[in-house]
Amino acid sequence: MSDNELGAFLRSRREALSPEEVGLPHGSRRRTPGLRRAELAMISGISVEYLARLEQGRDRRPSPQVLGALADALRMSTDERFHLRLLAKAIEGGSSYVCPSARPPVVSIRPTVRALLDKLEPSPAVLINRMTQVLAYTTGFERLARPSGLLDAAEPSFLRFVFTDPRARDVYPDWDAVATQQVATLKHAAGLADPHVAALVDELTITAGGPFSGRLTTPGVPERAGVQRWTHPEAGELRLAYEALELADDQRLIAYLPADETSSAALDRLAGRHPGTLRVVNG
Repeated sequence: MSDNELGAFLRSRREALSPEEVGLPHGSRRRTPGLRRAELAMISGISVEYLARLEQGRDRRPSPQVLGALADALRMSTDERFHLRLLAKAIEGGSSYVCPSARPPVVSIRPTVRALLDKLEPSPAVLINRMTQVLAYTTGFERLARPSGLLDAAEPSFLRFVFTDPRARDVYPDWDAVATQQVATLKHAAGLADPHVAALVDELTITAGGPFSGRLTTPGVPERAGVQRWTHPEAGELRLAYEALELADDQRLIAYLPADETSSAALDRLAGRHPGTLRVVNG
Protein backbone atom coordinates (compact mmCIF):
# COMPACT_ATOMS: atom_id res chain seq x y z
CA MET A 1 0.00 0.00 0.00
CA SER A 2 1.39 3.42 -0.91
CA ASP A 3 1.98 6.13 1.68
CA ASN A 4 -1.20 8.00 0.67
CA GLU A 5 -3.48 5.52 -1.06
CA LEU A 6 -6.63 6.92 0.52
CA GLY A 7 -5.89 10.45 -0.66
CA ALA A 8 -4.88 9.24 -4.11
CA PHE A 9 -8.11 7.27 -4.43
CA LEU A 10 -10.26 10.27 -3.47
CA ARG A 11 -8.42 12.47 -5.94
CA SER A 12 -8.72 9.90 -8.73
CA ARG A 13 -12.47 9.67 -8.22
CA ARG A 14 -12.79 13.47 -8.18
CA GLU A 15 -10.85 13.76 -11.43
CA ALA A 16 -12.93 11.00 -13.05
CA LEU A 17 -16.24 12.76 -12.39
CA SER A 18 -17.37 15.45 -14.79
CA PRO A 19 -19.22 18.56 -13.61
CA GLU A 20 -22.20 17.57 -15.76
CA GLU A 21 -22.55 14.28 -13.86
CA VAL A 22 -23.27 16.19 -10.64
CA GLY A 23 -25.45 18.85 -12.22
CA LEU A 24 -22.81 21.59 -12.54
CA PRO A 25 -21.96 23.58 -15.69
CA HIS A 26 -18.72 22.53 -17.34
CA GLY A 27 -17.38 26.03 -17.71
CA SER A 28 -14.13 26.75 -19.47
CA ARG A 29 -10.40 27.00 -18.89
CA ARG A 30 -10.16 23.88 -16.75
CA ARG A 31 -6.55 22.93 -16.19
CA THR A 32 -7.31 19.52 -14.71
CA PRO A 33 -9.92 16.89 -15.57
CA GLY A 34 -13.02 16.26 -13.51
CA LEU A 35 -14.32 18.27 -10.59
CA ARG A 36 -12.41 21.06 -8.93
CA ARG A 37 -11.78 20.68 -5.20
CA ALA A 38 -14.06 23.63 -4.52
CA GLU A 39 -16.88 21.96 -6.43
CA LEU A 40 -16.53 18.68 -4.56
CA ALA A 41 -16.28 20.56 -1.26
CA MET A 42 -19.51 22.40 -2.02
CA ILE A 43 -21.39 19.23 -2.94
CA SER A 44 -20.16 17.19 0.01
CA GLY A 45 -20.37 19.93 2.64
CA ILE A 46 -16.66 19.66 3.46
CA SER A 47 -14.26 22.61 3.45
CA VAL A 48 -11.81 22.99 0.58
CA GLU A 49 -8.92 23.12 3.05
CA TYR A 50 -9.90 19.84 4.69
CA LEU A 51 -10.42 18.14 1.33
CA ALA A 52 -6.93 19.26 0.29
CA ARG A 53 -5.46 17.79 3.47
CA LEU A 54 -7.18 14.47 2.80
CA GLU A 55 -6.01 14.24 -0.80
CA GLN A 56 -2.45 15.24 0.13
CA GLY A 57 -2.27 12.79 3.02
CA ARG A 58 -1.92 15.48 5.68
CA ASP A 59 -5.07 14.21 7.40
CA ARG A 60 -5.30 10.42 7.46
CA ARG A 61 -8.19 9.77 9.82
CA PRO A 62 -11.40 11.16 8.35
CA SER A 63 -14.57 10.18 10.16
CA PRO A 64 -17.03 7.69 8.62
CA GLN A 65 -19.44 10.60 8.19
CA VAL A 66 -16.90 12.53 6.09
CA LEU A 67 -16.09 9.48 3.97
CA GLY A 68 -19.79 8.75 3.50
CA ALA A 69 -20.45 12.32 2.38
CA LEU A 70 -17.55 12.16 -0.10
CA ALA A 71 -18.70 8.78 -1.43
CA ASP A 72 -22.19 10.21 -1.99
CA ALA A 73 -20.85 13.34 -3.69
CA LEU A 74 -18.48 11.34 -5.89
CA ARG A 75 -21.31 9.00 -6.98
CA MET A 76 -19.25 5.98 -5.89
CA SER A 77 -20.43 2.52 -6.79
CA THR A 78 -20.94 -0.13 -4.11
CA ASP A 79 -17.55 -1.69 -4.95
CA GLU A 80 -15.84 1.70 -4.71
CA ARG A 81 -17.47 2.36 -1.33
CA PHE A 82 -16.21 -0.95 0.03
CA HIS A 83 -12.73 -0.15 -1.32
CA LEU A 84 -12.87 3.25 0.37
CA ARG A 85 -13.74 1.63 3.69
CA LEU A 86 -10.89 -0.89 3.34
CA LEU A 87 -8.44 1.94 2.72
CA ALA A 88 -9.68 3.76 5.81
CA LYS A 89 -9.41 0.61 7.95
CA ALA A 90 -5.89 -0.09 6.65
CA ILE A 91 -4.75 3.30 7.93
CA GLU A 92 -6.08 2.39 11.37
CA GLY A 93 -4.16 -0.87 11.27
CA GLY A 94 -7.36 -2.91 11.20
CA SER A 95 -8.69 -1.63 14.51
CA SER A 96 -12.44 -2.14 14.89
CA TYR A 97 -13.75 0.51 17.28
CA VAL A 98 -15.00 -2.27 19.60
CA CYS A 99 -13.81 -2.38 23.19
CA PRO A 100 -12.79 -5.87 24.41
CA SER A 101 -15.25 -5.80 27.32
CA ALA A 102 -18.34 -5.30 25.11
CA ARG A 103 -20.57 -8.36 24.88
CA PRO A 104 -20.46 -9.60 21.29
CA PRO A 105 -23.69 -10.45 19.49
CA VAL A 106 -24.80 -14.00 20.21
CA VAL A 107 -24.54 -16.22 17.13
CA SER A 108 -25.25 -19.58 18.78
CA ILE A 109 -28.74 -21.05 18.56
CA ARG A 110 -30.39 -22.68 21.55
CA PRO A 111 -31.89 -26.16 20.88
CA THR A 112 -35.38 -24.96 21.81
CA VAL A 113 -35.18 -22.17 19.24
CA ARG A 114 -33.99 -24.55 16.56
CA ALA A 115 -36.85 -26.90 17.43
CA LEU A 116 -39.29 -23.99 17.18
CA LEU A 117 -38.00 -23.16 13.69
CA ASP A 118 -38.54 -26.79 12.67
CA LYS A 119 -42.15 -26.61 13.90
CA LEU A 120 -42.76 -23.51 11.75
CA GLU A 121 -42.15 -25.36 8.48
CA PRO A 122 -43.26 -24.87 5.72
CA SER A 123 -43.73 -21.21 6.65
CA PRO A 124 -40.85 -18.81 5.98
CA ALA A 125 -39.20 -17.96 9.32
CA VAL A 126 -35.78 -16.54 10.18
CA LEU A 127 -33.74 -15.98 13.35
CA ILE A 128 -31.58 -12.84 13.60
CA ASN A 129 -29.47 -11.23 16.33
CA ARG A 130 -29.30 -7.58 17.40
CA MET A 131 -27.03 -6.78 14.44
CA THR A 132 -29.69 -8.21 12.05
CA GLN A 133 -27.28 -11.03 11.21
CA VAL A 134 -29.12 -14.10 9.90
CA LEU A 135 -28.45 -17.05 12.22
CA ALA A 136 -30.92 -19.72 11.10
CA TYR A 137 -34.00 -20.12 8.93
CA THR A 138 -36.59 -22.57 7.72
CA THR A 139 -36.47 -24.12 4.26
CA GLY A 140 -39.56 -22.00 3.56
CA PHE A 141 -37.54 -18.85 4.21
CA GLU A 142 -34.67 -20.13 2.11
CA ARG A 143 -37.01 -20.67 -0.86
CA LEU A 144 -38.27 -17.12 -0.37
CA ALA A 145 -34.94 -15.34 0.22
CA ARG A 146 -32.24 -17.34 -1.56
CA PRO A 147 -33.16 -16.19 -5.09
CA SER A 148 -33.15 -12.55 -3.93
CA GLY A 149 -29.49 -12.69 -2.89
CA LEU A 150 -30.20 -12.02 0.78
CA LEU A 151 -28.42 -15.24 1.81
CA ASP A 152 -25.46 -14.93 -0.57
CA ALA A 153 -22.98 -13.47 1.94
CA ALA A 154 -20.89 -15.69 4.22
CA GLU A 155 -22.60 -13.93 7.17
CA PRO A 156 -25.94 -12.70 5.79
CA SER A 157 -27.35 -9.53 7.32
CA PHE A 158 -30.66 -7.81 6.64
CA LEU A 159 -29.10 -4.37 7.14
CA ARG A 160 -26.18 -4.94 4.79
CA PHE A 161 -28.46 -6.46 2.16
CA VAL A 162 -31.07 -3.70 2.32
CA PHE A 163 -28.54 -0.86 2.16
CA THR A 164 -25.64 -2.18 0.08
CA ASP A 165 -27.09 -4.73 -2.36
CA PRO A 166 -28.78 -3.12 -5.40
CA ARG A 167 -31.08 -6.13 -5.67
CA ALA A 168 -32.80 -5.16 -2.42
CA ARG A 169 -34.75 -2.37 -4.12
CA ASP A 170 -36.23 -4.92 -6.50
CA VAL A 171 -36.98 -7.41 -3.72
CA TYR A 172 -38.80 -4.83 -1.58
CA PRO A 173 -41.26 -2.68 -3.57
CA ASP A 174 -41.65 -0.57 -0.41
CA TRP A 175 -37.88 -0.23 0.02
CA ASP A 176 -38.01 3.14 1.82
CA ALA A 177 -40.30 1.80 4.54
CA VAL A 178 -38.27 -1.41 4.90
CA ALA A 179 -35.03 0.56 5.16
CA THR A 180 -36.45 2.83 7.85
CA GLN A 181 -37.67 -0.18 9.82
CA GLN A 182 -34.27 -1.89 9.60
CA VAL A 183 -32.55 1.12 11.17
CA ALA A 184 -35.27 1.44 13.83
CA THR A 185 -34.81 -2.23 14.69
CA LEU A 186 -31.05 -1.82 15.07
CA LYS A 187 -31.41 1.25 17.30
CA HIS A 188 -34.08 -0.40 19.45
CA ALA A 189 -32.32 -3.75 19.83
CA ALA A 190 -29.04 -2.41 21.19
CA GLY A 191 -28.78 1.34 20.82
CA LEU A 192 -26.11 3.28 18.99
CA ALA A 193 -23.95 3.33 22.15
CA ASP A 194 -23.35 -0.42 21.77
CA PRO A 195 -19.78 -0.53 20.39
CA HIS A 196 -20.55 -3.44 18.06
CA VAL A 197 -23.51 -1.52 16.67
CA ALA A 198 -21.36 1.61 16.44
CA ALA A 199 -18.82 -0.27 14.32
CA LEU A 200 -21.59 -1.48 11.99
CA VAL A 201 -22.99 2.06 11.80
CA ASP A 202 -19.54 3.41 10.83
CA GLU A 203 -19.25 0.72 8.16
CA LEU A 204 -22.65 1.43 6.61
CA THR A 205 -22.15 5.20 6.83
CA ILE A 206 -19.35 4.70 4.30
CA THR A 207 -20.65 1.78 2.24
CA ALA A 208 -24.30 2.91 2.04
CA GLY A 209 -23.96 6.68 2.53
CA GLY A 210 -26.88 9.05 2.89
CA PRO A 211 -29.73 6.52 2.51
CA PHE A 212 -28.44 4.88 5.71
CA SER A 213 -26.89 7.73 7.72
CA GLY A 214 -29.86 10.01 7.05
CA ARG A 215 -32.11 7.54 8.89
CA LEU A 216 -30.02 7.41 12.05
CA THR A 217 -31.61 10.58 13.40
CA THR A 218 -35.13 9.75 12.22
CA PRO A 219 -37.44 8.82 15.11
CA GLY A 220 -38.98 5.41 14.69
CA VAL A 221 -40.21 2.37 16.57
CA PRO A 222 -39.67 -1.09 15.08
CA GLU A 223 -42.89 -2.78 14.06
CA ARG A 224 -43.37 -6.26 15.48
CA ALA A 225 -46.21 -7.14 13.12
CA GLY A 226 -47.48 -6.00 9.76
CA VAL A 227 -47.63 -6.84 6.08
CA GLN A 228 -44.57 -6.68 3.85
CA ARG A 229 -44.36 -6.93 0.08
CA TRP A 230 -41.65 -9.14 -1.46
CA THR A 231 -40.91 -9.63 -5.15
CA HIS A 232 -39.77 -13.16 -5.93
CA PRO A 233 -38.19 -13.94 -9.35
CA GLU A 234 -40.41 -17.00 -9.80
CA ALA A 235 -43.47 -16.33 -7.67
CA GLY A 236 -43.87 -12.62 -8.48
CA GLU A 237 -45.06 -10.10 -5.89
CA LEU A 238 -46.05 -11.57 -2.52
CA ARG A 239 -47.89 -9.96 0.38
CA LEU A 240 -46.61 -11.52 3.59
CA ALA A 241 -47.95 -10.95 7.09
CA TYR A 242 -45.15 -11.12 9.64
CA GLU A 243 -44.77 -11.45 13.40
CA ALA A 244 -41.46 -10.58 15.10
CA LEU A 245 -40.91 -12.29 18.45
CA GLU A 246 -38.23 -11.07 20.88
CA LEU A 247 -36.23 -13.96 22.35
CA ALA A 248 -33.44 -14.30 24.90
CA ASP A 249 -29.86 -13.36 23.92
CA ASP A 250 -31.09 -10.29 22.00
CA GLN A 251 -32.37 -12.54 19.23
CA ARG A 252 -35.51 -12.06 17.18
CA LEU A 253 -37.62 -14.67 15.40
CA ILE A 254 -39.57 -13.41 12.37
CA ALA A 255 -42.28 -15.63 10.90
CA TYR A 256 -44.11 -14.92 7.64
CA LEU A 257 -47.52 -16.08 6.44
CA PRO A 258 -49.39 -15.26 3.22
CA ALA A 259 -51.62 -12.23 3.54
CA ASP A 260 -53.85 -13.11 0.56
CA GLU A 261 -54.87 -16.09 -1.54
CA THR A 262 -52.51 -15.22 -4.40
CA SER A 263 -49.50 -15.18 -2.06
CA SER A 264 -50.66 -18.41 -0.40
CA ALA A 265 -50.83 -20.22 -3.73
CA ALA A 266 -47.44 -18.83 -4.80
CA LEU A 267 -45.70 -19.99 -1.61
CA ASP A 268 -47.28 -23.43 -1.94
CA ARG A 269 -45.97 -23.67 -5.51
CA LEU A 270 -42.47 -22.74 -4.35
CA ALA A 271 -42.63 -25.48 -1.73
CA GLY A 272 -44.06 -28.02 -4.17
CA ARG A 273 -47.13 -28.45 -2.00
CA HIS A 274 -50.83 -28.63 -2.69
CA PRO A 275 -52.63 -25.27 -2.62
CA GLY A 276 -53.95 -24.30 0.78
CA THR A 277 -51.06 -25.69 2.86
CA LEU A 278 -50.25 -22.21 4.10
CA ARG A 279 -53.40 -20.62 5.39
CA VAL A 280 -54.07 -16.98 4.58
CA VAL A 281 -53.75 -14.39 7.33
CA ASN A 282 -55.89 -11.29 6.84
CA GLY A 283 -53.44 -8.35 6.82
